[in-house]
Amino acid sequence: MGFTLVGVTHAQPTDHADVFQRWLAAGHHGDMAYLAAERAVQRRADPRQILPECQCILVLGVPYSNPASIPKPADGRSWGRMAAFAWGADYHQVLRPRLSELMAFIEEQVGHDVPNRWYTDSGPVAERELAARAGLGWIGKNSMLINPERGSYFLLAEILLGIELEPDGPLSIDHCGACTRCLEACPTQCILPDRTIDAARCISYLTIEMKGTVPRQLRTQTQDWVFGCDICQEVCPWNERFAGAAGDPAFAPREGGPWVDVPTGLGITTNVFNKRFKNSPVQRPRRRGFLRNLTLAAGNAGDLEHVPALIELLRNEIEPLPRGHAAWALGQLGGQAARIALEAAGESEADPWVLEEIRIALGKPGLVTPAERRPNLLTHPDGDKNRGTSQHDGRS
Repeated sequence: MGFTLVGVTHAQPTDHADVFQRWLAAGHHGDMAYLAAERAVQRRADPRQILPECQCILVLGVPYSNPASIPKPADGRSWGRMAAFAWGADYHQVLRPRLSELMAFIEEQVGHDVPNRWYTDSGPVAERELAARAGLGWIGKNSMLINPERGSYFLLAEILLGIELEPDGPLSIDHCGACTRCLEACPTQCILPDRTIDAARCISYLTIEMKGTVPRQLRTQTQDWVFGCDICQEVCPWNERFAGAAGDPAFAPREGGPWVDVPTGLGITTNVFNKRFKNSPVQRPRRRGFLRNLTLAAGNAGDLEHVPALIELLRNEIEPLPRGHAAWALGQLGGQAARIALEAAGESEADPWVLEEIRIALGKPGLVTPAERRPNLLTHPDGDKNRGTSQHDGRS
């Protein structure tokens, strides 16, 4: 079935529920409020809150492609990166039928129905802790589960079972040692000392789970990532040594490849987006989130070739989320064409947040000099739209 990692653990409560509680209390879950729901917290801490009959948990791992297997095209164009787990089909859609089939096989072997629940990143289950407890690997400093023979490029799934199976033991050695490559390589410094992640700063969260505005102080740090991030795994010595090039065929790159042409992508329509990314994890942030991510990649590229596509998006895009980020990107790139487009957009834009992004972008040194600035609601130092362009304010 493609599950290259298999282990069994007991159904006892997890050992690190207190770590999870502190993580939530610190707000490291960002906008993912569902993680902090009381019922979800209780179920994550104790598998029997999910399945009272649970006697053991079968934990499974299936590999996906090594991101080093397909390097960035060397054609001089600007390409946006996607995390390797998203190159192929949506793992939920791939693994759920396999789990159902495996459960049917188990019941056939024991000769009767077995109480069960199965998940793949789809329920309140402490997946990585259960996997470590079942001997599939250890939790690395980057919070990823690392297998000493395969690295960390694999997806997890688990079946809670109402039968007893002999549990496997956890690994006895923490193989990270003194290595700190992942901590040093993370652009947003989101990896915490207790082997958790400040999700609110993680590029994967910012480009996938976050539905709204990417904080301005983090935008340049998303670099060229347009969906997810693999940096903390790419620098891991265990992946350099042991991760194979190819994973399960279901997760092989689909037509069009794992890289996104940024200028072309900025003009993607809803129909094209849905067709290209049908049954893909990239559907999760929807088109507006994907466009937002592309505008950040364009602004970070430092290449004026992106300006026409960003101007077109700023003028005609119906969704304010990508419009506002396009304004930011134009401010980053600079130039006369960007300035003219931003000023024109400021005259017609109705969304207050987008207007604010335009105003801030127009203040960038590469766009506006004092001699070029004209007093209007976008550039007046007081930001008071009622002052207009009049030279007389009644006080002279």
